[in-house]
Amino acid sequence: MVKAVAVLSSTAGVSGAVYFTQEGDGPTTVTGCLSGLKPGLHGFHVHALGDTTNGCMSTGPHFNPGGKEHGAPEDENRHAGDLGNVTVGEDGTANFSIVDKQIPLTGPHSIIGRAVVVHGDPDDLGKGGHELSKSTGNAGGRVACG
Repeated sequence: MVKAVAVLSSTAGVSGAVYFTQEGDGPTTVTGCLSGLKPGLHGFHVHALGDTTNGCMSTGPHFNPGGKEHGAPEDENRHAGDLGNVTVGEDGTANFSIVDKQIPLTGPHSIIGRAVVVHGDPDDLGKGGHELSKSTGNAGGRVACG
């Protein structure tokens, strides 16, 4: 079993922790709790760089070793880091569990050392027709990262 954790924070009061576990060559399970977000859906992605020296802006684009378009977690044609949305309740918190096969913790496409980013708006999963749909899911600004 391989495990990792990302502690998220922001200047806007968003905080939380995201835990990753992977058994052998199986899928990676992502669990977490975030607080301080506005209620509703928020884009949730693994970004290419683990660099937070300039806040969330220095984390680079979505992790995309396959050079694919942005998509939904269940799509075959998607960035590896496209994990869809987390749902935030009226109390400003999100508790979630995601199982994904494209974000391994070992091997050449490992996400260890990369960043997790929560966005301000819903991810349209590449299907919104906006000019940013196929690159970012038009998920808005980066509100927290770690």
